Amino acid sequence: MASRPAEPRRLARLALGLLAAGTLGAAPATAALRVVATFPDVADMTRQIGGDRVAVETLAGANQDPHRVPMKPSFVTKLNKADALVVMGLNLEHAFLPGVLDAAANPKIRPGASAYIDASLYVPALDVPTSLDRSQGELHPLGNPHFNLDPVRGKDMARAIAEGLARVDPAGATQYQDGLRRYLALLDRRIAEWEQLAAPLRGLKVVSYHPDLVYLAQRYGFEVVDTIELKPGVPATPGHVEDLVARMKQQDVRVVVREVTYDMPLARSIANRTGARLAGIAVITGGLPGADSYVDFVDANLRALVAVAGSS
Repeated sequence: MASRPAEPRRLARLALGLLAAGTLGAAPATAALRVVATFPDVADMTRQIGGDRVAVETLAGANQDPHRVPMKPSFVTKLNKADALVVMGLNLEHAFLPGVLDAAANPKIRPGASAYIDASLYVPALDVPTSLDRSQGELHPLGNPHFNLDPVRGKDMARAIAEGLARVDPAGATQYQDGLRRYLALLDRRIAEWEQLAAPLRGLKVVSYHPDLVYLAQRYGFEVVDTIELKPGVPATPGHVEDLVARMKQQDVRVVVREVTYDMPLARSIANRTGARLAGIAVITGGLPGADSYVDFVDANLRALVAVAGSS
């Protein structure tokens, strides 16, 4: 743990070198607002709302564990040039963003500044811890940050992004509001379809790998009995696996949800031992093939869950 501050210092030294070389802080190539988004979800929403008025770059990849995104020198370059930063929020970016923000030396996109756009601003958070005892695993003090799996909360995200873009670029406020209206109309149409699609999930008992289904479970009425992880971010022990298998059999849990960034062999083994079906979902847009937009991400996840629910 004592070596952790070295990474931000290394990035800061690299940033200074890039500045000296003239590769940071350069004039914009176009008139588009230069936006950096931490994850593909908020990147897609920003493009949908901003249209040709924004040029969006993304930091984390679709197939990365959002809790373990490595800091990269390229992040520093992007953030230094950014006119605005859009984050998922609720501390999801804790593993990588603070260090690269320090190195990027761009005060207008720091937390609390006008160009820092927090997509969680209007999201009612679930699983807010009552204590921050580290023995309970990797806790998020502001609440569970996986609200993006719930498309109704996706509407809250879109509102916060549109508001932030208009704050940074008042001249484009009308365009951002128009983009938001179109996007919310699209989400409303699909949410009505997804409510019917997800009907087989109501009352279903599932086990997930990580505690990231709380918002989705609340929306569509299924129950997450436990997680394969011993605690958030803490790998399963043999004793926990044995206890989990016994409880799944006792409670007739017929579905194991394996998020694509987690251990497939262990999830498959638990499913096989309990007679459960295995469903693969993504926690970030783009994590499943052909689901590169936020709308397609939600649709692919629900279809993956319904496919196993109907046969379990």
